[in-house]
Amino acid sequence: MSEDTRAVILVVDDTPDNLKLMSGLLKDLYRVKIANGGEKALAIAGSETPPDLILLDIMMPGMDGYEVCRRLKADHATHDIPVIFLTAMTGAEEEEMGLRLGAVDYITKPISPATVMARVETHLKLKASSDFLRDKAEYLETEVARRTREISAIQDVTILAMASLAETRDSDTGNHIRRTQHYVRALATTLKDHPRFASHLDDGVIDMLFKSAPLHDIGKVGIPDRILLKPGRFEPHEFEIMKTHTTLGRDAIEHAERSLGTPVAFLAMAKEIAYAHQEKWDGSGYPAGIGGDDIPVAARLMAVADVYDALISRRVYKDGMSHDKAVQIIKDGRGSHFDPDIVEAFLALEDEFKAIADRFADNDGDMAKKKEYLDQATGAPTAPPPGPRPDR
Repeated sequence: MSEDTRAVILVVDDTPDNLKLMSGLLKDLYRVKIANGGEKALAIAGSETPPDLILLDIMMPGMDGYEVCRRLKADHATHDIPVIFLTAMTGAEEEEMGLRLGAVDYITKPISPATVMARVETHLKLKASSDFLRDKAEYLETEVARRTREISAIQDVTILAMASLAETRDSDTGNHIRRTQHYVRALATTLKDHPRFASHLDDGVIDMLFKSAPLHDIGKVGIPDRILLKPGRFEPHEFEIMKTHTTLGRDAIEHAERSLGTPVAFLAMAKEIAYAHQEKWDGSGYPAGIGGDDIPVAARLMAVADVYDALISRRVYKDGMSHDKAVQIIKDGRGSHFDPDIVEAFLALEDEFKAIADRFADNDGDMAKKKEYLDQATGAPTAPPPGPRPDR
């Protein structure tokens, strides 16, 4: 066996004769390091080339073997090095103390060479197995984490692609998706310790909210172009068709979930948002006309985020209003359109909302492309409508 591949044994004893004896016994099969005190032993154990096993005397001046073992086990870098006590102390109490501190074995002096060699070989094999299993576990953890990140990235890309499809057909831009994601996360983070919301919101739920928020208008894919792309005010019957995007969105997500064959947490939340984000606190919204706490929390959060963004955003058929005016409209809707406590959180975050809007602002190129698409789809140049569309 090459010397470089042999296991390293650290012998710790304050008696030179004992060090010489153990070194002579072990050197033919192992590489041997020696230390005549606790401090030196700890230095060798914590070096860049730590030993594979330590034979440790208990009765030493200054730092005894018990304290050396205690420090070895307290240090993450040396915790897994097996320690075998070598001692003339033969009492059961001393042996129990050593094992309780983390030693793997206990050999009494005067030693039996055959016993020492057999114990050393056994514990080196056990350590090798333990190291293999630990390395395997660390590899598997790393691989699982990598694949989890990969799956999450695929989910995110798929969600954004689906959401962008809906946005492409509507008059909004892709940045609407990103803005509403960040608005919702900001609101949820602020409210997670609120008595009314603490049981609904934690870091995991907030992550799911951020992931699922882009699907809030996915149902618009199913709305006919003549209605979805209409630059003017909807007729009553057109608005009734437009309102079905909430149910279409929920049904599309449910279909995807059934295809997967298993419930997915963020899709369940996406269904709530898609279906109920147009509901109002006073029950006058759609599609089900539910109100108050019957509206899912995720949908209530999205309602504020979505309306704020619709108000400030420029469309091919309207100019965006000022941040201050949009804030006032949200404030006026407290207790009628919106959950009052969510509005309070919004008002506390209004500067952050404005910063998000500025960070993900639409550009003139995006708007020009939207206008061109809208003109092609409708067959006529887009003109500003006489008033806002009642689709928010």
